[in-house]
Amino acid sequence: MIKKNITSAFVEKYSTIIIFLVPALTLFTVFVVMPIFEAAYFSFYRWNGMGAPEKYVGFKNYAFLFKNGIFLNALKNNFWIIFVSLFIQLPFALFLALFLANNFRGAAVFRSLFFLPYILAEIVASLIWVYIYKGDYGLVGAIWGLFGADAPWITADKEWALTAILIVVVWKYFGIHMMIMISGLQGISKEVIEAAKIDGAGPITTALRIKIPILWPTITLSIFLSTLGSLQLFDLIMPLTMGGPSNVTHSMVTYLYDFGVGRMRLGFGSAISVVIFIICFVVALIYQTTILKDKGYN
Repeated sequence: MIKKNITSAFVEKYSTIIIFLVPALTLFTVFVVMPIFEAAYFSFYRWNGMGAPEKYVGFKNYAFLFKNGIFLNALKNNFWIIFVSLFIQLPFALFLALFLANNFRGAAVFRSLFFLPYILAEIVASLIWVYIYKGDYGLVGAIWGLFGADAPWITADKEWALTAILIVVVWKYFGIHMMIMISGLQGISKEVIEAAKIDGAGPITTALRIKIPILWPTITLSIFLSTLGSLQLFDLIMPLTMGGPSNVTHSMVTYLYDFGVGRMRLGFGSAISVVIFIICFVVALIYQTTILKDKGYN
């Protein structure tokens, strides 16, 4: 009788959790966990996606991957994207947020204008920049034409194609980080800012010694989102360069699409996806065990 009462009390207490958790875990298992293990399994085979994989090759897909110069260059490009996102895009977003967090006349208009690129779908944003970079009838071509010079085809130049992508990345995503930081800044108590003014702190001192330290948890969130987003960048690159010219602008995901899915080398593509997953997982784990731990969230 006592055991029955304990069981019924447990079910009554946790029934809501069970009702919502079981479907969520089921969907997570079917659509996330199982595909991860399937990809890991397929990565040990030479397989074109037709029928069951039969030709076992062990770690040869991984060995070829890390000997492949195009993949290593793609990995380097991803780190360049991370670097630009963290040291150009985020500081720029923070600077604008510090300025636009104040409710002066026209602030809402500027916020909307700077946030607009993020609203656009990645494909649409990329196509806009495809026409901007065009050397014959794009904006670059028009500017060069004013000086009577032949315009460069930036996305077709191996020296400048990656830089062109990095410009689009900064333009596309700085707005969302600016809005996140504005939300954080507007949550700072006005009494704290007023106290700083009374103590004689100017705008720069207030920003450096009060606003940014208080905003640091929000900044770390932007750092995390920028890093993971940079590792998974795909949609912006394909319309702009498709990984070219001569495969110099591939990211890891566009390399996966081109050399794995596009060429029907799904065993090799699975190996690439496993490597990308491990890198993203390690980044998330480091963030969880360092930054979040230091903030007392664990």
